[in-house]
Amino acid sequence: MLSRRHIRLKVMQSLYAFFLKKEDNISKEEDAMIKHMREISDLNLSIIALMIELIKYADDFLENSKNKFFPTEEDLSPNKRFINNKISKKLLTNLALKKEVLKFSNIWIDNDHDVINKLFKDIYISDLYKSYILNEKNDDDIDQRFFINLLNEFILNHQLVNHLLEEKSIYWIDDLPFVATMIMSGIKKKETVVIKNIFKDSSDKDFALQLFRNTIKKQLDYKDLIMRFAKNWDIDRIATMDKILIMMALTEITTMNDMPFKVSLNEYIEISKYYSTPKSRLFVNGILDNAVKSLKLEEKVNKVGKDLK
Repeated sequence: MLSRRHIRLKVMQSLYAFFLKKEDNISKEEDAMIKHMREISDLNLSIIALMIELIKYADDFLENSKNKFFPTEEDLSPNKRFINNKISKKLLTNLALKKEVLKFSNIWIDNDHDVINKLFKDIYISDLYKSYILNEKNDDDIDQRFFINLLNEFILNHQLVNHLLEEKSIYWIDDLPFVATMIMSGIKKKETVVIKNIFKDSSDKDFALQLFRNTIKKQLDYKDLIMRFAKNWDIDRIATMDKILIMMALTEITTMNDMPFKVSLNEYIEISKYYSTPKSRLFVNGILDNAVKSLKLEEKVNKVGKDLK
């Protein structure tokens, strides 16, 4: 399930695309936004498919090594801990899961980059792999740590992996940390996490749609408010992402009466640190601080309850 932070990020991406294209069909873009959110489950299955293909390739690689002209003792009696541990076995024997990921396996198999071979070769010669297969302790925790480190150090940061994911969707690289967290959480809990329900409940979907729609509808009012406090700045010179983040925050503050001020302010200030310019955090913070004070004085905010103010 998507967190509210991740929902805000997806709305931000969709608003950026909307304003860039100068689109006027809000309903069409809302449908596209929800579609992109639901495709996060496809990314989840794509990463699981990659893990399954890696395990299968590793088994073939070790078996084929026995057929060398001059096989070593290690070639003839390969260490198959990577293939035979409980996590790998669960991935390989879960027929329902294999059926779900089947249509995503072609991302890794049907390409010109030989990504499975290259990725496994990098893993095979690594200290991480060597220390894991030589560890004599038969411990589930060791298997879990290996797979989590494998994801962090190799799979998720591999240039070819990222390239192929980006070819499927320009949004998937931004979604990757969230999906990785879900997969790693599943590994720790000894279960395979398949993200089926993107939204926790209907309120999360409503939050996304209201945030998107109302930011567009009230953009002219928000731009006037930004310019009132952006002294010596022309609106066209302000970074597009800064404007979008400020407008999204103002939407939450002025139209979502059950959303606490501090939550909205802190969320967008934090997001600006990663998705805009180096000075954006201070700029966004300054504009929002002054704008909120002005809106309160003008009684344009209807927050109810001590925790919301």
